[in-house]
Amino acid sequence: MTRAFNFSAGPATLPESVLRQAQEEMLEWRGVGASVVEISHRSAEFIALAAETEADLRRLLSIPDNYAVLFTAGGATTQQALLPLNFASPGQRADYVLTGHWGKTAVKQARPYVDVNVAADGEVDGYHDIPPRAEWKLSDDAAYVHITANETIHGVEFRDIPDVGNVPLVADFSSSIASEPLDVSRFGLIYAGAQKNLGPVGISVMIVRRDLLERAGQPRADIFDYRSHAARDSMLNTPPTWNWYLLGLTVKWMLAEGGVTEFASRNAAKSAAVYEAIDGSGGFYRNEIAPAARSRMNIPFFLPDDTLTSRFLTESREAGLLALKGHKALGGLRASLYNAMPLAGAQGLAGFMRDFQQRHG
Repeated sequence: MTRAFNFSAGPATLPESVLRQAQEEMLEWRGVGASVVEISHRSAEFIALAAETEADLRRLLSIPDNYAVLFTAGGATTQQALLPLNFASPGQRADYVLTGHWGKTAVKQARPYVDVNVAADGEVDGYHDIPPRAEWKLSDDAAYVHITANETIHGVEFRDIPDVGNVPLVADFSSSIASEPLDVSRFGLIYAGAQKNLGPVGISVMIVRRDLLERAGQPRADIFDYRSHAARDSMLNTPPTWNWYLLGLTVKWMLAEGGVTEFASRNAAKSAAVYEAIDGSGGFYRNEIAPAARSRMNIPFFLPDDTLTSRFLTESREAGLLALKGHKALGGLRASLYNAMPLAGAQGLAGFMRDFQQRHG
C-alpha cells in the first residue's frame, strides 16, 4: 500500500503511525479483551484514557490550571451556537471580527441568542487581510470578542493575538491549534474541531477560563450547559469514545515529535515551500492574501483559467497529491498543510507546481 499526500482541509490527514497503532489495537485494547470503541465510557480503563489525554493536551499546549478542558461531541459550529447561551446574558451584546467564511458562520449561529455587533469585517476587501485593530468598533459592555484564528477557506490567519482589553477573547482555533506555541492565558476561551490538527472528525476541544463557567448565561437545557459538562469531566452523556481515543493518540504523537515548537518550525518550512512556488511563478499562480496575514495551514491559490485548474487537479491526483480542489465558496485550488502533513508533501507539491507551469505555462 502506498499512501498519497493528502491536502484535504478536513477531515484531514492523520499521522500514519497513529493510524497503524489504531489498526493494531482495533480488536483488543490495553488487555481489556475488547475494542476501545466497545467498552463503557464509565469504565475505569476509559476514564484513565480520558484523564491521560487531558494531561497530555495540557502539556502540549501549556494550558494553565485555571482553565478547564472539555471534550465535546460534534464540531466547532455547534460550539458557536452554544457560546452565547453559556457566556452572554439575555439581550447582551457580543463582538465578532470577521476575516472569512467561518467567522460569518459563527455570527449566523450566534444571532438567535445574542445581540451581535460585527466590530470589523474584511469582506469589503474580499477577505484578503485582517482589518486593522485600530479600526475595530468594539462594544464597551460586550460579553466577549470572537475571532477566527485561521480561516481555512480564505487562507487568512491572525499572526498576533489582538488586545481587546478586559473583555474575554474567544477564538475558533479549529485549523491552527497546536501548530505553534500559544499563550493560552491571553484568551478567555479557545475552541477547536479536532479534524484538522488534533485527530478525527466528530469531537471538539474547548479550553475555557474557569471563572467564565460561573456566568449564568441564558436559559438552556442541561446538555447545552458547559458547567454540567465540566462537572462530569466531559461525560455528561456518552461521548464519541473512538474519536477521543484517536485524539489522544495524535496528541501523544505530537509530544513525541517535539511538541508545538517543533511543529512551528515544520509548518513555517512547509508553507514557505508552497508560497515560494506561487510567488516565483511570475503570476502563473496567484495567492491574493496580504503577505502578513497569509495562513500557514491553508493556502488558496489560483491559475489563469478554469481549464488549467481542472487539468491541475487531474494531473496532481495522478501524481499522488490529493484533495487540492478549492472550497466551493471560493473556487481555485487549496493546499492544507496541517501538522500531520510532512515537509516532503509540501516540497512534492511545490515541485509539481513548477513542473506543471513548465508544461502548461
